[in-house]
Amino acid sequence: MKGKIYSIQEHHASHLHWDLRLEMGGMLKSWAIPKEPSKDPKVKRLAVAVEDHPLNYAFFEGEIPEGLYGAGKVKVWDKGTYEMLEQETGKKYIISIKGKKLKGNYCLIKFKPGKNWLFFKKKEN
Repeated sequence: MKGKIYSIQEHHASHLHWDLRLEMGGMLKSWAIPKEPSKDPKVKRLAVAVEDHPLNYAFFEGEIPEGLYGAGKVKVWDKGTYEMLEQETGKKYIISIKGKKLKGNYCLIKFKPGKNWLFFKKKEN
């Protein structure tokens, strides 16, 4: 399998959101995206950085019990692999996603300061 783990989980917690997971440094770097990720380069989505998760969580589906962090139903929305095209650690990642739903080059760009990022498909030339 060429590339690293990529997944997006649809998470019905206190608020519906999508969790973007990218394998980096032996963990899953993770972002919560409040609205469904888009295939349209004109649509940019907020992505809020959250804690890293273990690799075995990438394709988790099930119910997180009430009273636990992230309580609610989780299902895999998209999965596949990605390759890093450009990286400024903690500031910018340009990745090539090879998923079932999302395909192509995507950007994660950090706002300053805080945990907010933009996630969007890069325009093709």
